[in-house]
Amino acid sequence: MAVLCRPVVWVPENTISMEETLALASRLHSGHEKLPLVLRMIKNTGVVKRHLVQPLAQTLAHPGFEARNRLYVREARLRVPAVVEQALAFADVTARDIQAIVFVSCTGFTMPPLTSWMINELGFRPDTRQVPIAQLGCAAGGAAINRAHDFCRAYPDANVLIVACEFCSLCYQPDDLDLGSLLSDGLFGDAIAAAVMRGQGGEGMRMVANASHLVPDTEDWIAYEVKSTGFHFRLDRRVPGTMNVLTPALRTLAGAHGWDASKLGFYIIHAGGPRILDDLCHYLKVPPTAFRHSRATLTEYGNIASAVVFDALRRQFDEGLTEGSRGLLAGFGPGITAETSLGTWSCGETVRVGRQAHSSDVSHALHP
Repeated sequence: MAVLCRPVVWVPENTISMEETLALASRLHSGHEKLPLVLRMIKNTGVVKRHLVQPLAQTLAHPGFEARNRLYVREARLRVPAVVEQALAFADVTARDIQAIVFVSCTGFTMPPLTSWMINELGFRPDTRQVPIAQLGCAAGGAAINRAHDFCRAYPDANVLIVACEFCSLCYQPDDLDLGSLLSDGLFGDAIAAAVMRGQGGEGMRMVANASHLVPDTEDWIAYEVKSTGFHFRLDRRVPGTMNVLTPALRTLAGAHGWDASKLGFYIIHAGGPRILDDLCHYLKVPPTAFRHSRATLTEYGNIASAVVFDALRRQFDEGLTEGSRGLLAGFGPGITAETSLGTWSCGETVRVGRQAHSSDVSHALHP
């Protein structure tokens, strides 16, 4: 069975705290009739700190959609290689061992996709399959894992590299006074994540099954309004209440394999916000500690979109699990879409000394 190996997560050195965010919102939108509501919403996110790909002063400026997209491409090409290199090392494979690359991002656009650049520049074979996903937002992390799993089921000996690159701060819109946009200014952060799914061997989440579920007639509840100034985030107030609709889909997937979704050994859940996590705890009937890794990601990095599930999984690796522990991974996003995986924990084989670094070393190597 395919195994999702230890992820690598990089965040930029520039940071903004909750206190700075609230002060900025108060200063920049002092005349907004719903400012008290906006400030309360930002406080309720519980996001203590976020990381930004640019210094704050540059983030607050808006040089135009074209300039921002150029920055997205430049920073992605600068930062992705080191993240990919470490992810390959963690999986004990090389670029030549990879048969497909799944690249997900909703905060910038390129054509050809960045997978083409990676194949040309980072040593991957010319016959490497490319699977770029650009429009699934926060659900794309789960979707990337599921598409990699599908590929490994079709080609059992294949290895798939997954990369999530999200520079959410490049979507900041200083003149957008929509409540969803203002909330996003205090919720989202920037990050790059990468992980390898090995067709054979490896330590990590041994994939058992995956599924997608879309809630009918909710396609405009999480959306981008694309304007000349770029992507404008839109969020319907009904989104936090979708967990009561999505939970049965999670239970159905688990039940199809004889598992009880309420009694698993680990949970890797997209941290869209605290209400999402609280509601899912309630409907799944699990204690709040079940989502401790997702909550830690939200607190320390904010919502880093498709990269969230990889950071939560990274934290699970650091904590450790026993062989065979059953778990659930789920990403939620536009659609409203849920991308869900089931897996058991594989402790794998001992990796050759020198090929892998401990996760604490990754923090020093890739984080500021």
